[in-house]
Amino acid sequence: MGAGPPLLSVHGAGGGFDQGLELAESLARSGFRVIAVSRFGYLRTPLPPDASAAAQADAHACLLDALNIERAAILGTSAGGPSAMQFALRHPDRTAALALLVPAAYAPRPNESPSLRTPRGTPLLFDTALRSDFLFWAMGKLAHDTFIRAILGTPPELVDSASANEQARIEQIMEHILPVRPRRLGLLNDAAVVSTLPRYELEKITAPTLAISAEDDLYGTFEGARYTGAHVPNARFIGYSSGGHMLVGHGADASSHIAAFLRESARF
Repeated sequence: MGAGPPLLSVHGAGGGFDQGLELAESLARSGFRVIAVSRFGYLRTPLPPDASAAAQADAHACLLDALNIERAAILGTSAGGPSAMQFALRHPDRTAALALLVPAAYAPRPNESPSLRTPRGTPLLFDTALRSDFLFWAMGKLAHDTFIRAILGTPPELVDSASANEQARIEQIMEHILPVRPRRLGLLNDAAVVSTLPRYELEKITAPTLAISAEDDLYGTFEGARYTGAHVPNARFIGYSSGGHMLVGHGADASSHIAAFLRESARF
């Protein structure tokens, strides 16, 4: 989508190339050529025995090879964050810039607790709603606030008080997780990857880096984004006090920051 310097958009949990295009649509309008992937286990991309973040990163590089793209910026959103960081570490000469949006990223926590939190109700939904497109759709209608909290990692009251445009955006994100069955293996793999996130060698990331999150993200990405911004050399961190995992009320502002960062800092 779009024309200009290449940007690889790496989707989050519940996504696919469709989510990757939606997330970066404003960047395509801002003068970038957006390439979106479906990571392992999503839509028609198989889940290999090694579906780690590092293996995903190498697959990203293979895609760029197939498209004859030597160097690209990479945008890792949510559960797409680990493979985006691994891409920057494993393929530094091919990384024009690294942008991380509400990323699943390591943060030190007491008693070696997982870096990310699990919103209330998420395990139950994984055990039930992911098995059936109809059940996912029905539960989304009957337990709407639970879905906003458990699947989208956002306090439902933020959505209730948001503008009509923002409410429509959130509803579209929910709807576009369907069909969920072709995404189920990817979702389960993402859950395994992000629940055991190690600390990457952040000090070895040489690409210009920007990390963005919100303090009330129910998945707890704020701490990881801030930690990444503090340890990647010359990285920048932008934190919002509210917005949840969907950055309610800040989506356009975050996209503007990413576009400006890429124009000013990316080494295409």
